[in-house]
Amino acid sequence: MPRDLNEADVSAIVEMALSDHTSFATIEREFDLSEKEVKALMRDRLKPGSYRAWRKRVRDFSDRREHYK
Repeated sequence: MPRDLNEADVSAIVEMALSDHTSFATIEREFDLSEKEVKALMRDRLKPGSYRAWRKRVRDFSDRREHYK
């Protein structure tokens, strides 16, 4: 777990990252985690298949929208 995040913070970050309505910039402002750190946290917290599906969804949305995640 990066830095001194407690379990409640980690849960909030995972929930925000899974949301299609929350950008990496928002997570960075609230928790001071870079996009790379969020992806690492998600890789640690999600099952491998869930992580791959999440990354694909983030990539697909970002390809279609100029300002996503």
